Amino acid sequence: MKYAFFLIQTEDRKGLLATISDFFYTRGFNILRCQQYTDLHENKYYMRVKLDLTDLTVTRAQLEKNFSDLAEELNLKWSIQYSDQVPRMAIMVSKTSHCLYDLLVHHQENDLFCEIPLIISNHPDLEHVADKFKIPYYCCPLKKGEKTQQELEVRDLLKKNHIDLIVLARYMQILSNDFIENFEGGIINIHHAFLPAFKGGSPYKQAWEHGVKMIGATAHYATCDLDEGPIIEQDVERITHELVPDDLKRIGKDIERRVLTRAVKAHLDNRLIVSGRRSIVFPN
Repeated sequence: MKYAFFLIQTEDRKGLLATISDFFYTRGFNILRCQQYTDLHENKYYMRVKLDLTDLTVTRAQLEKNFSDLAEELNLKWSIQYSDQVPRMAIMVSKTSHCLYDLLVHHQENDLFCEIPLIISNHPDLEHVADKFKIPYYCCPLKKGEKTQQELEVRDLLKKNHIDLIVLARYMQILSNDFIENFEGGIINIHHAFLPAFKGGSPYKQAWEHGVKMIGATAHYATCDLDEGPIIEQDVERITHELVPDDLKRIGKDIERRVLTRAVKAHLDNRLIVSGRRSIVFPN
């Protein structure tokens, strides 16, 4: 079967569910799943609709045009994705492999619906991991004073491979605003702390210095404001005062890998709506 996924947001008001559902009903579509959330605090309405396209009688372009007319009338912000359009995902890494391995294993097990045509790194260290999964590995070293040139090289690789989603799986470099703006809304980063606490570098050391009783990790969309992008997924583990920063790093690796993979899966499953600084994540 083939499906279409509509992600919709607008100001909340009466009749939205009925009007949008009727649009699909009168055109003969079977709604396989309809998820909705109303934010009473901000008077916002969010909706995810999964349609069966088996009996599609018009072109996809015409379906989108018809819905666009309704969206203009109702002031809807919306997007659509199709189940037979496989996203192309690039993974960017530095020297640590735990997040990379987790993504690749879940992809191999068909838990992540995407193609991974390449892995990019600023170091050669993880080429052996890419080789195990038979994925091309590109090393783009970052030399002092040549950040702009290196990013242009990376951007060229991403565009040549028609990448839809970039995953920073512990890529330990701050991307330029120009780079991020070129892929706005299409970069997921894993930060090794429970944001908004302990932003920037050495979060485990910061956590230890503050004597925290739990540590966490946060997957978020990358924006021009460092570690400020809409949060997609988080998790934590309890710790004790007996642990030193290296212990926190060891425990944190497990949190990081599972948080990042869950965030990537939510994005690939079309379960995410970004609204300002927040993200609405519909359950699987």
